[in-house]
Amino acid sequence: MVEKISATNMAQLVEEAFAKCLFKEGEDTTGMIAVEGIVHKYGFHPERLQEQKKTIKALVAELPAQFKEGWSFLNLCMTKDNREWTGVQLRMEQLMVMAIGLDIMAYCMPREMWQILPGGVPYVIVK
Repeated sequence: MVEKISATNMAQLVEEAFAKCLFKEGEDTTGMIAVEGIVHKYGFHPERLQEQKKTIKALVAELPAQFKEGWSFLNLCMTKDNREWTGVQLRMEQLMVMAIGLDIMAYCMPREMWQILPGGVPYVIVK
């Protein structure tokens, strides 16, 4: 069961879900789900990422509706109620890459085109 999500606990929930999806030291990385973020490259444990799908979908559902049409990563820090849930871009990237790994979100343009976008960061879409 996903606990009630609000702007005050969203960052913590993202951080907890992200930590659960990573490989533990010494684990076999066969079948890893690789996702290239804006700054970092991530490898997720496939079963544990899938176990977090309900939570990640609930977190993504808190984002503004504009993401259904594609919107700048820079706006990922806001909730649908226009409240800032984080000021940490790493936390925003963590939510985004988990959602991409689960095919809930996607980049709107290839990385080569990001430089022409505001802030040089991608536009992402909620599928």
